[in-house]
Parts: sequence; structure tokens; C-alpha cells
Amino acid sequence: MSPPKTLVLQRTKEREKVAFWLGTWFGCGLSPRSPGTVGSLGALPLYFLVVRFGPVGIGITALVITLLGIVVSTRLARASGCNDPQFVVIDEVAGMLFTLAFVPARWDGLLAALVLFRLFDILKPPPCRWIEKHLPPGPGIMLDDVFAAIWAIGMILIFNKIGWL
Repeated sequence: MSPPKTLVLQRTKEREKVAFWLGTWFGCGLSPRSPGTVGSLGALPLYFLVVRFGPVGIGITALVITLLGIVVSTRLARASGCNDPQFVVIDEVAGMLFTLAFVPARWDGLLAALVLFRLFDILKPPPCRWIEKHLPPGPGIMLDDVFAAIWAIGMILIFNKIGWL
């Protein structure tokens, strides 16, 4: 029998203080409901800081968060004893940022990025589920969301082409 969720959280937080706060994206992952969506929304403050650097700046930020997230999520998976702890949402932050790099900086672009990224993150189309199941915990946690973002970006490019965005 596994220990209660609150005990796992507390033990992980004590063992990996910095990784815990980065991995939960400053507490977004501690939301009792829909931590992935809360984590995706948690990407917006960082997006608003870097949007002035354009799509390339947003993409570079997403890449940095992804690389940092691999290290952080590896440590948190090890500390918690879980291959994909639900409180780790830095992967959603990276995926959202990649997706946001391809939308217009307007409310409809932000909404499209959020809805499409979350849809593909939840559905896990190929190769997302394979990545999550077959890669080691850190890369698996992060890269399945990067590929969900690629699916979302594909839809956004189609929407742009037909004039919906």
C-alpha cells in the first residue's frame, strides 16, 4: 500500500525544496482540482514577461524550461517514488510556452493555445503516451507535453491558414 498523498508531498518537499517549488510551478501543481490546467495557466505570467521578444524569445524560454524541467522532474520522481507525480506541472508550463509561441498575442490566441494544448495533453496522441511510458521519468514527464504542444501547434497552424486565428 502506498503512503497517503499528503505524506508523499510533505516528504518530497522536505527532500527537494527548490525542485519542489519549480516542479509545482510555485504551487500551481498543488491545486486540488485540475493541477495540469492550473499549471498551464501558471505559464502566462512568464509568457507576458517574454512575449516582447517575439516567438523566438518565447520558444527559447520554453526550451530552457524544458531542460530545467527534465532535471527537476527527475529529482521529484525519485524523491516521491512516483514515475509521474501529478503535482509536477513544469511540463505543462513548457508545453504551454511552446504552444503560445505560435499564436497571436491576443485573448483568442491565448485561449486557443490553452484549449488545444490541454486537449492534446489529456488525449496523449502518438507519440505522447509512448514517450510517457517508455522514457525515464524526467524526460518522459517533460517530453510527452512537448509533443502534445506539437499537436496543438499543428492545429493552430491550420487555424491560422483558414483564417480562424
